[in-house]
Amino acid sequence: MFNLIILCIFATVYYYIGIVLNFRWTFKQNDYEETLQNLAESLKIPISLARVLAVRGLYKLEDANKFFNPDLENLHDPFLLEDMRKSVERILRGIKDGEQFWIHGDYDVDGTASAAMLILFLRELGAKVDYFIPDRFSDGYGLSTKSIIEAVKINTNILITVDVGITSYEMLDLAFEHNIDTIICDHHEPGDQAPKAYAILNPFIPGCKYPFKPLAACGVVFKLMQAIAKTIGKPDIVLKYLDFVAIASAADMAPLIDENRIMVHHGLRLINETPRPGLKGLIYCTGLKQGRLTTANIVYAMAPLINAAGRLGQASRAVEMMIQKDELAAFRIAQQLEDENRKRRVYDQLLFEEALPIAYKQIEAGHRSLVIYGENWHTGVIGIVASRLVDKFHIPTVLLTKIENKAKGSARSINNFDIHTTLKECEDLLLEFGGHKHAAGLSLEIDNIAAFHKKFDDIAKQNISEEMLIPELLIDTELQFNELSPKFFRIINKFAPFGFFNNKPLFCTRGVRAVNGARIVGANSIRFRAIQNNFVIDAVGQNLANKAHICNSGKPFSILYNLETFGANGQKNPQLSIKDIKSENEIF
Repeated sequence: MFNLIILCIFATVYYYIGIVLNFRWTFKQNDYEETLQNLAESLKIPISLARVLAVRGLYKLEDANKFFNPDLENLHDPFLLEDMRKSVERILRGIKDGEQFWIHGDYDVDGTASAAMLILFLRELGAKVDYFIPDRFSDGYGLSTKSIIEAVKINTNILITVDVGITSYEMLDLAFEHNIDTIICDHHEPGDQAPKAYAILNPFIPGCKYPFKPLAACGVVFKLMQAIAKTIGKPDIVLKYLDFVAIASAADMAPLIDENRIMVHHGLRLINETPRPGLKGLIYCTGLKQGRLTTANIVYAMAPLINAAGRLGQASRAVEMMIQKDELAAFRIAQQLEDENRKRRVYDQLLFEEALPIAYKQIEAGHRSLVIYGENWHTGVIGIVASRLVDKFHIPTVLLTKIENKAKGSARSINNFDIHTTLKECEDLLLEFGGHKHAAGLSLEIDNIAAFHKKFDDIAKQNISEEMLIPELLIDTELQFNELSPKFFRIINKFAPFGFFNNKPLFCTRGVRAVNGARIVGANSIRFRAIQNNFVIDAVGQNLANKAHICNSGKPFSILYNLETFGANGQKNPQLSIKDIKSENEIF
């Protein structure tokens, strides 16, 4: 039966190979050309890499040095967050008086990692801590009545929400009625009214003067822990928790700049050098190599397993795994999550196949957004499939399913279209919503789906230009192959950790030819030996089989690519990872 399902999936994929996106090539704006020579000479780097720094806003020597040397001394003062002193005082008093703490997290990586980190830290300080991670299916997103009732049962005095809470007005009122002091640690957009809480830690609340806003929830929680550690005169005890911040920040697509870059850099070092017992099993089950883990490994290998806990079962298992001191116990949980992640991929693909024909019909009808409802879809994979549809069609997408006679689901967006603001404009048709500029969750009455789609699509048509419908590849700089020295590759590695807002440098090279042509490998990729200026290098292009004819025309062409190294037993071989190909006569 399983094999039959897989065959059906592949058949549908090939049938709906459908729309092939063409990319717009755009060179990043560089207004500091005159400073590049000085920057290159001061840093002893090629001028092309000085240009990569400049187009990322790092045209000053001081900023570039900080970028290449992420120093913990450059973390911002946690007390700049509004309500921080109040929060620290209340938590320390609660620990001293033996009060009961209740941590309410979320079921994704950021929510579970934040909860695990805070549980371990507070217990290290001697606090009485219990926690609650909602069930995606029965509890839904945010604070729930069930959580408050459970907290009351154990005589909770202090509730700390992580990655949720900023718009949970009714539940916060309920906690207040039971004399529970709530401290909110969140990074989502606040609503119009202030929630009833003892303290709110969120860089986005009005009046907050914290200098770096885009922290993941785990980053906000770390700042709380950092403030507590400073207050008790033990500032370094929090540093061993940066592995959680690295995992959560990478998985939650937090911009890897400024303070996020510093925390992720040092957190990755911890994971690679001394992974905690709760992560070792995860590393093993994903087939990763300790000592060589990157943010990409977190996003594409580790995070899906952590998320699998909540997508197909109890998300609290992810927390239990991460806080484990027993490696074997953690490994057993990781094995469960690995198995469930395999099942999740099947559900994911089946839902994608069902949504595709509906998406095509809506696009053919002239819509600039997708709002797709399926009554029996698996709620655990709704967000993943919404993202896949955005990747395929490059328009904002809302995917909904039926839960407790309501339509609930996820919204995902494209660059320059604020999904959270758009949902706010539609709030008269929604029961609830919350999230970020690029991703959000929502619920509404099933009878309102058509009206919601019309209003949502009207806003999309007003705000999404023809140009925005074409996905854009932003080029850092043009490069000649003869610049690719071993030193060049060593310096490129210093740009890591890579992630949102600090992607791998994307280079453009013109006048390239394929030695003996390109060959198709796998289902849809190409491999060839690229030559330019008598310099030859291996190149591979994932999902670029449709561009093989350009490489095989015998004429020069242009390529966009990242630089990579591959090999085993310590041998490093350079390679181009091709992102797009255009013939020389195509304008860009």
